[in-house]
Amino acid sequence: MTDSPACWVVLPAAGAGRRMGAALPKQYLDLAGWPVLEHSLRLFLDHPRIRGLVVALDPADAHWDGLPSARHPAVKRVVGGAERCHSVANALDGLLTDRASASDWVLVHDAARPCLRRADLDRLLERLGDHPVGGLLGVPVRDTMKTADPANQVIGTVARAGLWHAYTPQMFRLGPLRAALRQAIDAGDWVTDEAGAIERAGQHPQLIEGHADNLKITRPEDLPLAHFYLREQGRIC
Repeated sequence: MTDSPACWVVLPAAGAGRRMGAALPKQYLDLAGWPVLEHSLRLFLDHPRIRGLVVALDPADAHWDGLPSARHPAVKRVVGGAERCHSVANALDGLLTDRASASDWVLVHDAARPCLRRADLDRLLERLGDHPVGGLLGVPVRDTMKTADPANQVIGTVARAGLWHAYTPQMFRLGPLRAALRQAIDAGDWVTDEAGAIERAGQHPQLIEGHADNLKITRPEDLPLAHFYLREQGRIC
């Protein structure tokens, strides 16, 4: 270990992606000749600040071994959990077991978010390197926001001032993040992102503005859009 904290990456990838309606989990769908997950991995593997990656997978995952990055020495596989928070907690446990220290930084990134810009990643690392809590990439809300009842009838309009879309990576110290996630899980509160666990512990993560093309592939129409963004970024031909 060096004197300065190391940076690690965790990718929770144990989900089935049912909203895609595809035969494969969304992280394994083809995107310009590579699985979506391979695109997500490569940006971090090529970064000099990243010490290593941990990918949390379904124990029955039969597709991982076919990825080129699955054999990379910096990549470790762990068993994922029922929800994102369980998968991330398992990955943090794996890091602490043999490679990392509690004071190291961890960047948690969605496996199905392949269009992260290198400039946004660099900005996150630079802005949060000395931050006491950590933070996340996001984009301020620009659309009018509505609340609805169970029948999808509008019951109110929410002022968008101060509202952000929460993206990933989300960057926190390993020890505090692990403790916050375990506390939430033990309380039966299955937080949907890491910032939520840190907020629940009474801390205030910093929002770092990124770009809206850092989309998460969730629905079928997102795949061609991701292809367009990657081409515009010059990452594919």
